[in-house]
Amino acid sequence: MGGERLDSLARRARDRLRAAGVETPDLDARLLTEWATGASRLDLISAPDRLIDADKVAALDAALTRRCQGEPVHRIMGVREFYGLPFRLSPGTLEPRPDTEVLVDLLALVIAEQIARNGFAELVDMGTGTGAIVIALLHRFPGLRGVGVDISDDALATARINAAENGVSARFAAVKSDWFEKLSGRFHFIASNPPYIPRREIACLSREVRDFDPVAALDGGEDGLDFYRVLASHSGRYLYPDGRIAVEIGAGQFDDVETIFAEAGFVLAGHASDLGGHRRAMMFAVKQTVDDLYCPDRNKTHYQDKTR
Repeated sequence: MGGERLDSLARRARDRLRAAGVETPDLDARLLTEWATGASRLDLISAPDRLIDADKVAALDAALTRRCQGEPVHRIMGVREFYGLPFRLSPGTLEPRPDTEVLVDLLALVIAEQIARNGFAELVDMGTGTGAIVIALLHRFPGLRGVGVDISDDALATARINAAENGVSARFAAVKSDWFEKLSGRFHFIASNPPYIPRREIACLSREVRDFDPVAALDGGEDGLDFYRVLASHSGRYLYPDGRIAVEIGAGQFDDVETIFAEAGFVLAGHASDLGGHRRAMMFAVKQTVDDLYCPDRNKTHYQDKTR
């Protein structure tokens, strides 16, 4: 009876990744072993003597070679979980990361209110990539309809697959557009995790990001803020009067992004921090609408109290 024992295979995977200097060798070895062999975490404990077929051993060895060369685990596996849902990856998409879940949470608060008032809500996700943000929200709110916008055909195809596999295709549309160029209509909400890495810093990113994430989804221009300027300058005409736009931001960008949106006629309506305590997501409302709704005397402090 051929094959290699599961425990031996898992141990060999750990040793190989440690020798290659991989940052998280134990976790990566376990994930890749489970993926390549079909074994579960429980199998690794309760059935260590299970024999693994040669083709699966070869698949794991190939995956380990790719990981030792810097390719991220989830790119090798072709899927990553986000907000409790599986999302397929492709060369034209970023990996959805846990930090972005705070943007989903921030939007969920106001989407729930909108649906409670009117029975439905509409959202557009600018630079949708895998579709993670909009699809996670569509999955959570049956009363939500969503559009994913991207310039990449590869990303849009991947987003359509993810919408289908997560059961929300009937309420999702994918639109190819260079930001707002081909978009029409109005929405209650705009979401975006735009490219926000300053161009000069891209070469300093980890090789897992620099060499395997699409550069177009990372490069935010000279100061990292180019696409916040695009979003701020165009979003107003695509939002209903009481709509909101929510964006993910990079470390240290909070004040600059608030200024960019303020200069375009928006006011900060909420923000959220990631698990590391960094301010990661910001939400804005059109200032004129806010003033009309909450502070007819144009008292800004009064508005801030109202939104707590």
